[in-house]
Amino acid sequence: MTSSVGRRSCAVISPSGIADKRQLFQKESIKTEKLIITAAICGAEVTKEQNPAVPYTLEEMVREAKSAYDAGAAVIHVHVRWDDGTPTQDRERFRVVMDAIQAACPGVILIPSTGGAVGMTPEERLQPTELMPEMATLDCGTCNFGDDVFQNDMPTLRAFGKRMLENHIKPEYECFEIGHLDTALTLARKGQAPGEPMQFNFVLGVGGCTPATVPNLCYLVSQIPAGSTWTATGIGRAAFELAAPAIAMGGNVRVGFEDNLYLSKGVLAKSNGELVKKVADLAALLGRPVATPAEARGILGLRK
Repeated sequence: MTSSVGRRSCAVISPSGIADKRQLFQKESIKTEKLIITAAICGAEVTKEQNPAVPYTLEEMVREAKSAYDAGAAVIHVHVRWDDGTPTQDRERFRVVMDAIQAACPGVILIPSTGGAVGMTPEERLQPTELMPEMATLDCGTCNFGDDVFQNDMPTLRAFGKRMLENHIKPEYECFEIGHLDTALTLARKGQAPGEPMQFNFVLGVGGCTPATVPNLCYLVSQIPAGSTWTATGIGRAAFELAAPAIAMGGNVRVGFEDNLYLSKGVLAKSNGELVKKVADLAALLGRPVATPAEARGILGLRK
């Protein structure tokens, strides 16, 4: 799916609040691509105290990745922990975990995090890029994370972009705020980070960041370059509220324990696979086939 074709576009709202002549989610003439589902299986913040199924150990990480893969996830977004649950960006831990997931989930696309956890240094956070992954996240600006501040100043972003250019890594540009999109586009335009075709992940609903609303998602999608791909990530209860319009608009969807621990109100998910299956079922209801890893690799323009 691209930003200009193969999606249902949102109406443009004028300052007076009057929509233009296009209908909301008006279907365009070119066929929508299949849906890429990403599973963010553990993150750096959630704990077993919140949901006992949150993975820490190597065996638990593989179990959760496999459950998501079997349910239809073509992409696994990878954070790693030590066995006691402490988040780490240790290169060797990433290598062991990603190798084990690849062995259990043939062909799956792995996107290691360079965000790490709040308080980590840029040097710590960059360690997974030394493994030459085909993709990695690139967080596009500083923002509030609940009571914390997630620091990503411009020198840091330029250093991350330079590393990804040098190592031929395709970034997934993580946008938690509307202004982060402009930062990503500026970095690419100046040749300070990989450019088109670009992949964006709009992470909406983090406390203190851009709310997870359909108008906010529509605005972001309307601003990305033609030929781009994009994913919507809703945090907490917004996970599935944002998934439905993203599917209808021709975008992709990320779910998983990093973003949301519940299958429905008051019901903890027993696995990442349950969360992925709910998105796959929703896509089936909306007539959107789910992409295999090989199909997702083609949609994202990956070489492997």
